[in-house]
Amino acid sequence: MIIQKILNNNVVITLDVNKEEQIVMGRGIAFKRKIGDIIPEDQVDQVFRLANQDTSLKFQELLGELPLEVMQLSDEIIKYAKTKLSKKLNDTIFISLTDHLHTALERMRQGIKVKNFLLWDIKRFFSDEYFVGNKALEMVNEKFGVMLPEDEAGFIALHLVNAEMDEEVGDIYELTKMMQEITNIVKYHFKVTFNEDSVYFYRFSTHLKFFAYRLLNHKEFHHEEDGELYEVIKKKYSNAYNCVNKIADFLTKNYHYTVSKEEKMYLIIHIARVIQTNS
Repeated sequence: MIIQKILNNNVVITLDVNKEEQIVMGRGIAFKRKIGDIIPEDQVDQVFRLANQDTSLKFQELLGELPLEVMQLSDEIIKYAKTKLSKKLNDTIFISLTDHLHTALERMRQGIKVKNFLLWDIKRFFSDEYFVGNKALEMVNEKFGVMLPEDEAGFIALHLVNAEMDEEVGDIYELTKMMQEITNIVKYHFKVTFNEDSVYFYRFSTHLKFFAYRLLNHKEFHHEEDGELYEVIKKKYSNAYNCVNKIADFLTKNYHYTVSKEEKMYLIIHIARVIQTNS
């Protein structure tokens, strides 16, 4: 394997026999090496071949920032999920799950806990994916000695559901149309043009996709309201709150859907984050 590009000491890009890019991982495989050098096969731990070029580029961007152990664990969880669920998962799972695992571990180290207000719905509608999410928590604990909260099993399940959508969501056109409509409201409200190739926009789009999926498939939102937290979020991100009200009005008028406070809260947080990182 000849190095075409170095992402970090543990990840490089090479070409396969068909001259197509592949992502190659191994501890220290790029240390003291340069483009054009040969990587011995016995130093390679994992090889990724992602069919979609855009997904591959985003994955490369992410891998340049994350520890090797997180990437390896993500791959192990994905392999387990494919076997347990017996479903095809979109390659985007490599981005979303790897990114989420790293973020969840960082939050735990900082003592930050994030409540998953969708947990009840996830257990009810996506029990198989939730089972995999719980198994993933066991794998995290085994590898890092960190027991993530049950909420994280739900978040992992959402990433799996999202990766299944291209196969199962039904009306992809309607889902995509709704996502575009909401994105346009955000663009016009803040008068911005998003960098749609960035990881941050990808995170925002992932949330929108699940939101639209649930809305279009009439999966009701059941939860216990946390009015105090909602008021804090509303005050802290007042401009994003105003934008979400526009989105809620649009959905009521065009889809006869009433956006709950918890759904608004999550939209506010995601919109505030993507706007902040877009500036």
